[in-house]
Amino acid sequence: MFADYRVNDIRNKMHVMKIRPLDVMVTGVTGAGKSTTLNCLFGSQVAKVGNGVEPETMDLNYYELNEVARFWDTPGLGDGVVKDKIHAKKIVDLLFKDYYKDDRHYGWIDLVLIIIEGINRDMGSTYKLLNEIIVPNFQRDRILVAINQSDVAMKGRHWNYNLNKPDITLENFLRDQAISIQRRVNEATGVKIITPIYYSAEYNYNVDKLMDLIIDNIPTQRRNLVVR
Repeated sequence: MFADYRVNDIRNKMHVMKIRPLDVMVTGVTGAGKSTTLNCLFGSQVAKVGNGVEPETMDLNYYELNEVARFWDTPGLGDGVVKDKIHAKKIVDLLFKDYYKDDRHYGWIDLVLIIIEGINRDMGSTYKLLNEIIVPNFQRDRILVAINQSDVAMKGRHWNYNLNKPDITLENFLRDQAISIQRRVNEATGVKIITPIYYSAEYNYNVDKLMDLIIDNIPTQRRNLVVR
């Protein structure tokens, strides 16, 4: 569905960066809707969506949106200490996946997109993901945050199911929530993120804004690896 969305902008930025394609890691807590988001972007069931409490994404999978953008799906945190430790290692290993160019090693992943669930049910695991896994192993200015599941942010109230969009009450709530999460992430982790965008992958609401967030923040240089 979004394979042609601003594709020339991505292509031009990749030309400046001198790489192709752009590699974006998609991560977050279990149930935040990572796989649903990818399916919405691709307009097809590229990622299996979990039903109930069991997560579907247990390994690292990548999906090519087009010739200039590739998304990596990762297992979510929040499934218990043992599973979280296994998942964390997979995420860190991906962050240190590298390639060799002009006598230098560069990081394979160019951007990290952290997806937060709209009802903020497990912010503790999100802070852990940032503090213990992403920030120590990745450049802070390449970290993006987005809030999924806008339709249930107020427990389903004030969502217009005929238009698949929030009414003004929910719109204001979501705007305030985005600013609040920006502040809370900074206070909890020390990371100053761009104000998160809010969207609903389930109803294809504001998903174009999600793509804008990614495209507008494509780096201009290859990523140097963080020293372990």
